Amino acid sequence: SFAYFTIKDRLPQILTRVIDTLHRHKNEFFEEHGEKGVEAEKRAISFLSKLRNELQTDKPVTPLEDELPDAALWNQYLDYQRNLSNGNGEPSWFQSPWLYVECYMYRRIHSALAHNPPIENFDVFKEGKAQNFFESQEAVIALCTYFQELLKNIKDLDEKQLQDELFKLVQVSLWGNKCDLSFSAGEDSSQKSSPLQSLENMIPYILVNDTEKLWSLLVNAKKRNTEKSNVRVDIILDNAGFELVSDLVLADFLLSSKLADEVHFHGKSIPWYVSDTTKHDFNWTIKQLQAANHMWMSRCGINWEGNLKKGVWVYHDHMFWTLPHDFSRMAEVAPDLYADLQKSNLLLFKGDLNYRKLTGDRKWEYSVPFHQALNKFHPAPLCSLRTLKSDTQVGLKPGQGEQIQASDPEWMVSGKYGVVQFDAAL
Repeated sequence: SFAYFTIKDRLPQILTRVIDTLHRHKNEFFEEHGEKGVEAEKRAISFLSKLRNELQTDKPVTPLEDELPDAALWNQYLDYQRNLSNGNGEPSWFQSPWLYVECYMYRRIHSALAHNPPIENFDVFKEGKAQNFFESQEAVIALCTYFQELLKNIKDLDEKQLQDELFKLVQVSLWGNKCDLSFSAGEDSSQKSSPLQSLENMIPYILVNDTEKLWSLLVNAKKRNTEKSNVRVDIILDNAGFELVSDLVLADFLLSSKLADEVHFHGKSIPWYVSDTTKHDFNWTIKQLQAANHMWMSRCGINWEGNLKKGVWVYHDHMFWTLPHDFSRMAEVAPDLYADLQKSNLLLFKGDLNYRKLTGDRKWEYSVPFHQALNKFHPAPLCSLRTLKSDTQVGLKPGQGEQIQASDPEWMVSGKYGVVQFDAAL
């Protein structure tokens, strides 16, 4: 299965890159922290080498030994996995659910650094994320230019034109999800050319396209809305780099077109899945845009900084996003987060990992309804914008999955297909 290939090949590659990154920063750690920094780097590398060996030799998954706030929840989850195995031995790397062991690896990487001050706040994936951003410059410039030109006339657009622009920017945000460094095991996956030019050609690859439903939801929310209550959209972010810029453009469009009054972003509280957005990445990206010597890039950055200052954009992180649980457990494990999401008019879940967690990462029949696969996770109307990079997919028309499978056996894992999949949460 694709899961097997991921655990056998991709995850050890990612660990090797992490170890290599720490090696390369040895001098920097020495300059900043003296011998203590070098000692910490050695200990972290030894911890990660041991982790890589455990993974490659299918050792049992061990409890976390750090004192971080989420450690107890992780260890309870390990007990839950032990109970699932019905006494068939300990959960191990190749004998446990893929979603669980993959999340567990990233949490152990975090542990390797957290255990070893003074380098505990070093993000081993930061360089890759920055590189992805810089290598996507051309696409970022094209998108910012397009968007700033659009803003000049946004007040004059009629409803049909606004709808067209929403559809376009939703698609840019959808295909932005191709830029995923955990999928390429850290290899270059930047967006090189303007994504706007190829949108028409990509439409046949959107297997479920519920953009119309997003439009009606937002337009109706606006009409129903009195002065008192704001229309709120939440974006549960995925990758930093070009994808994040495409999400920020979509968020700005929602505000500028008055389809939404506030946008809440949800990122990861620790470095995660190589290229996932943390608070540092979020702020860094806006600062990079502000400082760019390209007029429209810097205009975007300045406006977005303004949105944060005015409070119409709000950034949150919550440790639930970096736990192994699928989202059907959120109400029980993180009731505070679930209650916050219930205040939203629309939740946009970006990317493949969020899709896997929405659907419990099961091997569903392709035609199972999305609503059913969500397993009672319905805090608010929600939509998944995801390019397919793992073999779980629901909500297709009868026969649709089988038909694509016949002509394109890799369709579920190549990132070539996408979905804009909506659930009304009723």
